[in-house]
Amino acid sequence: MVKIRLKRLGYKKNPTYRVVVIDSRCKREGAPIEELGHYNPKTKEMKLNKESALNWIKKGAQVSETVQYLIKNCDENGALVYNKKTEQKLSKKAQAKLEEQKKAEEEAKAQAEEAKAEETSAENSSEEAEKTE
Repeated sequence: MVKIRLKRLGYKKNPTYRVVVIDSRCKREGAPIEELGHYNPKTKEMKLNKESALNWIKKGAQVSETVQYLIKNCDENGALVYNKKTEQKLSKKAQAKLEEQKKAEEEAKAQAEEAKAEETSAENSSEEAEKTE
């Protein structure tokens, strides 16, 4: 079976990868059938021959999860379109604080709606009393 996966290059704690088409029985740094591009996860730099990768997939090559993500998020030129996450992960304390604020806002809205409902019912009852007299 043929796979499209990453081949690790670079030195300790500074990886760079080549996107390769390789036989699944070969080791990670084995001789590839074809090199499709390269990827540097630290700088988010990538160059990929997307057409060739899609042709290999049509032929039945299995794609690793990471390579599938890279193929999906690259443009026509083969460069990675990296979208930074704008949402920040909050600590448990911060999440609890936000939940309390939301509950307080909901309670305030509910009280305001009740007050409006009471005012309208009071007005309606006073109008009815005037009509009966």
